[in-house]
Amino acid sequence: MTTLFTSVEVRHAVELLASRSLIRLVTEIDDNGAIPPRRLAGTLPDLSSHQLRRAAEAARAHGLVRTVPGSGLELTESGSELADLYDAAARWARRHAYPAPVCEFSSRIRHVLDLLAPSLMTKNTDGLSRPSAARLPSGEAEADLARPRALLIQWLAGNAQVTRVSEPEPVA
Repeated sequence: MTTLFTSVEVRHAVELLASRSLIRLVTEIDDNGAIPPRRLAGTLPDLSSHQLRRAAEAARAHGLVRTVPGSGLELTESGSELADLYDAAARWARRHAYPAPVCEFSSRIRHVLDLLAPSLMTKNTDGLSRPSAARLPSGEAEADLARPRALLIQWLAGNAQVTRVSEPEPVA
């Protein structure tokens, strides 16, 4: 059975998961291990301190990373599974030169998540239509999306907190 989400849930999840700073944080830890908090800026120098802080806060809030004393920020099981999803999306995008033959890793992931988003929704009633086949390099590319789509659906089903849009806190 395929779990489908509302358009608001999908948009919220894709916005979070496609964040360049979150992608960089998760993949850096996945590739190189835990990052001591004081070395975060030196490890990811292309991100501002504000971007790093927001990415780390979002990753903690959604259970993707944890702080281990003496080690630093490390991925949780959920964070490791997200890194696997990112890798699958980037492999698909490279294989099919999507969105272009040469493209930044995080941009490839964002484009693939945007491409998959409509197929995760219960209804396409808010202007988010299924991308046309003309945007895809080939019919084979569409078929090859099955793996990243399945990984994304599985990951979202196990991490429902990512799809929940939080209510704004009341002002006192």
